[in-house]
Amino acid sequence: MSSDTQRNDSTMGASSTPDDWTRRLEALESRIAFQEDWQDTLDDAIATQERRLTRLERINDLMQEKLRDQQRALQETDDTAPGPEDEVPPHY
Repeated sequence: MSSDTQRNDSTMGASSTPDDWTRRLEALESRIAFQEDWQDTLDDAIATQERRLTRLERINDLMQEKLRDQQRALQETDDTAPGPEDEVPPHY
């Protein structure tokens, strides 16, 4: 809607013709339809982002669990592996 149309819509007085009111009503209906369409688009985008966020959180949890398991396994390997103090020097 142009600024001229908005200005004309807001300054209409009691002497407006039925055609003026019809044009004004059509302009309002058009604006409402556009806003409803835009709201549906935004709702879809939010729903998509929510699904993606949920999936990424699930992946993050799995990766953290795997990392903890690997750290635990590495620590167990380090604990059971002979250290330098357990090795017998080659000349014995």
